[in-house]
Amino acid sequence: MSGADSAHSDYVGSLFRIHYPWLCSRLHRYLNSRAHAEDIAVDAFVQLLSAPQIAPIRQPRALLTTIAQRLVYQVWRRRDLERTYFAALDDDAACAEDRAQVLEALQAIDLLLERLPAKVKTTFLLSRVNGLTYPQIAAELGISQRSVSDYMARAVTGLESHTDQMWELACLR
Repeated sequence: MSGADSAHSDYVGSLFRIHYPWLCSRLHRYLNSRAHAEDIAVDAFVQLLSAPQIAPIRQPRALLTTIAQRLVYQVWRRRDLERTYFAALDDDAACAEDRAQVLEALQAIDLLLERLPAKVKTTFLLSRVNGLTYPQIAAELGISQRSVSDYMARAVTGLESHTDQMWELACLR
């Protein structure tokens, strides 16, 4: 670890010690679940830790709130997507076996996505789930379009060995 990386880690660590309880409390009001609030708060700090900047943050609570809100919205979008998909299965009077296969495929895909670095995963989800263009993703994440392209390539490479599972999921509908 270089001196710059160590300084950044130390800085984010101090922010964590100071602001983590506050962020958990704030998120708990939105989510009504202390466990989910803690998970999202940790994810917000992980994203902050993976950011390349070292400069002191003028308003850390504002930044942490923005990061956490985006993470909450991603969770809500994922839940909405799952509910919509299962509602469509119910409408088609799908059998329990089909639901189990879909759930298994979704869990496998989720596990694969969890293995990706945070920015790669976020970029992939913004593109594939939210339908954002590369310029929109770049603006949303505050990164270059080249980085978006690189992250998407990494995501696809990380997921392509498991294309069969995703294809099965698409074919079930």
